[in-house]
Amino acid sequence: MSTPGETTLKDVSDHDPNAARGKVAVENSATGVLYSEKLWVPWWWWPLGLFASSMVALQFAIGIRTLPTWLPFLLLAPIPLWVLWHLSRTQISVTQDGNDPGTFHAGDAHLPINVIARVAAIPATAKQAAMGRQLDPAAFVQHRTWINTLILVVLDDPDDPTPYWLVSTRTPDKLVGVLNDVTNRK
Repeated sequence: MSTPGETTLKDVSDHDPNAARGKVAVENSATGVLYSEKLWVPWWWWPLGLFASSMVALQFAIGIRTLPTWLPFLLLAPIPLWVLWHLSRTQISVTQDGNDPGTFHAGDAHLPINVIARVAAIPATAKQAAMGRQLDPAAFVQHRTWINTLILVVLDDPDDPTPYWLVSTRTPDKLVGVLNDVTNRK
């Protein structure tokens, strides 16, 4: 609960356009989720996918006259929907339950908070350099081409050969803030 004039992460997320679309959630103390973001493909990919499958279905309908006209449309329409849903299934989250130091999740991978040395936001202007010549081959990369910004999570774990993680996010400053808050509590 906040008092008038006091801003919390929860209050800021209420005014965030990404949060209004259901993409970013910050600080849900009931479940221990401090940050959550679903990396959906851009909205305009969905009609493009349906249009492309309709064009292919139309070619089948014209070329194979013995088929009912509606059958290629029915069979091909789910394919782009499934592909786009599959591309959009990546979830980025930070969780912390009770005395647990916390966990950073990027898709199926997870990272204990206590092995994070530092975190930094990578703006869209530096993305090509970070993903290009400067990329360490041993780094863990959770990259989505339709998202312009990344975060860099440098690890301090002598048992892990991975030097850092690069993770796509639409709200890098918010995610860096949450990770810094959690790492400072450890």
